[in-house]
Amino acid sequence: MTPVFINFNGEILPADTKLFTLKNRAFRYGDGLFESMRLMKGQLKFADLHADRLQRGMKALKIDSYSQMDAWFLKEKAGDLARRNKAKHGRLRLTVFRDAEGLYTPSQNKMAWCLEIQPSDEPRYFLNSKGLIMDIFADLPKPTNYLSNIKTCNSLIYVMAGLYKTQNNLDDVFLLNQHGFLCEAGSSNIFIWYRKHLYTPALSEGCVEGVMRQVIIKIAKQNNIPEIGRAHV
Repeated sequence: MTPVFINFNGEILPADTKLFTLKNRAFRYGDGLFESMRLMKGQLKFADLHADRLQRGMKALKIDSYSQMDAWFLKEKAGDLARRNKAKHGRLRLTVFRDAEGLYTPSQNKMAWCLEIQPSDEPRYFLNSKGLIMDIFADLPKPTNYLSNIKTCNSLIYVMAGLYKTQNNLDDVFLLNQHGFLCEAGSSNIFIWYRKHLYTPALSEGCVEGVMRQVIIKIAKQNNIPEIGRAHV
């Protein structure tokens, strides 16, 4: 199902509307960040976690008005866009970027945003029972700094990893950080179950701070898994 409408800075517009000029900072410099979210049965999943991560990311990038992007805002805008597109389930992407002029140094830190939805017929998560064909993408190690945990608009490492995956007929790839340690997969965090412990790379290893990562850690603790290991894996 092709989406019909988007929400651009609070205005519902046709999805094929031409919105940006060549001066757009997300286009020129990747100056922004985004949230990928799931809508199920008309409800935005994990709105509090998405809002918290988005606000912390905007604050780190010094984009103004980050407090506006709270859980209530996300749920309201997601629900409204879903109704306009007659979608009960789907994948949402909220892109927030710095709306300013200037070269590398912006003239201001004003926020702009755009919310998109890709409708889906499936209201559930599925566990892959067949396994995946994977390899290590080592051409571009991921840096370990405070931007590494944020889903920024500068995603060239993941683009190149995706090309490597396609060229080698893989389902996904593992990414390494600058120290040669396992960091994450091309489009997800990594968990390993070993000797009754659940291990996942620490945020200090440079992985994205995934919302589903937080959910899995919480579920593991609720099920009395004795320790969540976060050492090098």
